Amino acid sequence: MRRIVAGEFISVDGVVEEPGEWSMKYFTPEVGAEIGKNMQASDAMLLGRHQYEQWSEYWPSKTDADDPFAGYINNVRKYVVSSTLDSVEWNNSTLIDGSASAKEIAELKAQQGKDIVISGSITLMESLLREGLLDELQLILYPVVVGKGRRLFQETGGKIPLRLVETRPLGDGPVLLSYARA
Repeated sequence: MRRIVAGEFISVDGVVEEPGEWSMKYFTPEVGAEIGKNMQASDAMLLGRHQYEQWSEYWPSKTDADDPFAGYINNVRKYVVSSTLDSVEWNNSTLIDGSASAKEIAELKAQQGKDIVISGSITLMESLLREGLLDELQLILYPVVVGKGRRLFQETGGKIPLRLVETRPLGDGPVLLSYARA
């Protein structure tokens, strides 16, 4: 059974929206190594519509010379969950109908393979956590108060107990907080 692992950059005040605008000042080599470790442990990625649209415009023109994560992101198997997209064109992308996604994602988890990762895709991550399909939520907490923007959990529809799996500083400032369902 494969695991689904979500990684989110989060500010002290809970903001996860547009982390590129506030996290890069604190992006340490240890943060990069943690992202690289998750890539090594995975062979597929889940993306929501919004994340897919942003990344499919940005990443295809990038190479490893531009960004060390480009090769992985461009070549990994991508499953795009959307109820509004009709097709996906980016390399190795497969569309999953958002109205039937829980069943299809459960089938993906049951297949042989490495971890399936989510980066961003906040709505999808929340949905999978609620459905009991998310195995681990890795938050990289950045030492900044953003003040505005979307928080990690808007309205989750009730309490979801979690247990701390790991906590570790990632250089000067960021801290990894890893949770699983309790």
